[in-house]
Amino acid sequence: MRYSRPQTLPEAVALLSSGTAQVLAGGTDLYPATQAQDLAGDVLDVTAIPALCGIDRTADGLRIGAATTWSTLAEAALPPALHALQQAALQVGGRQIQNAGTIGGNLCNASPAADGIPPLLALDAGVELAGPDGSRHLPLAAFLLGPRRTALGQGEVLAAIHIPAAALAGRSCFLKLGARAHLVISIAMVAANLTLDGPRIAKARLAVGACGPVATRLPELEHALTGHSLQDAPALITEAALARALAPIDDIRATAAYRLTAATELLRRAVAGCAA
Repeated sequence: MRYSRPQTLPEAVALLSSGTAQVLAGGTDLYPATQAQDLAGDVLDVTAIPALCGIDRTADGLRIGAATTWSTLAEAALPPALHALQQAALQVGGRQIQNAGTIGGNLCNASPAADGIPPLLALDAGVELAGPDGSRHLPLAAFLLGPRRTALGQGEVLAAIHIPAAALAGRSCFLKLGARAHLVISIAMVAANLTLDGPRIAKARLAVGACGPVATRLPELEHALTGHSLQDAPALITEAALARALAPIDDIRATAAYRLTAATELLRRAVAGCAA
């Protein structure tokens, strides 16, 4: 096994393009998925690359380096629109996991129950991919192709997550349900991001995770909530409305029917939580 720890993004891309190394950041997904005593093959550690770390304001919004840890996100001074992402950050495993695990690793692992994905979908987030042919940008929804599948090409590394300026104006809330309160894989999770005009909803962004192969935005329900008051919202968030957008799955943690009921109630609570 060859271990590399490049100091720049071009160096990382060059090393990744010339071989079959697996990218290592916090390792909180990579190591548990390894059945052997050691990691197989070459390892490319990206944690020393400044361009992959930190949260920066840009002319277009907010840039979050892919190797930024969950604890850094949770403790950052961010607008209320990112409160849901910070709530998710505080529920990604225990404190040791939050100190090591990264937002980019969460996305690249592409678990249907990845906590970071619904809050980012509700922020209209996009991803920046660096590769041998330069950088390219994709909407987050286009980056996630299915369970453990992403749009990363040969030699590409996830460099950053971008939040557009227009998405920084709202309020947000994240909720998840598991078999216990902490350190659990979700049965269902939701993120709500609302822009309010007085008591009324001027814009809604809603996402549900852990109910299907990938987390899902709910554009039909978002449109239905727009213009209504927060008091009217719970009556509009129905299982029928969610069922039209979701394809809940049966697995060892819950049935599809239970997931649909849980996601509906969580979403009602998350929308109400945006008023707090």
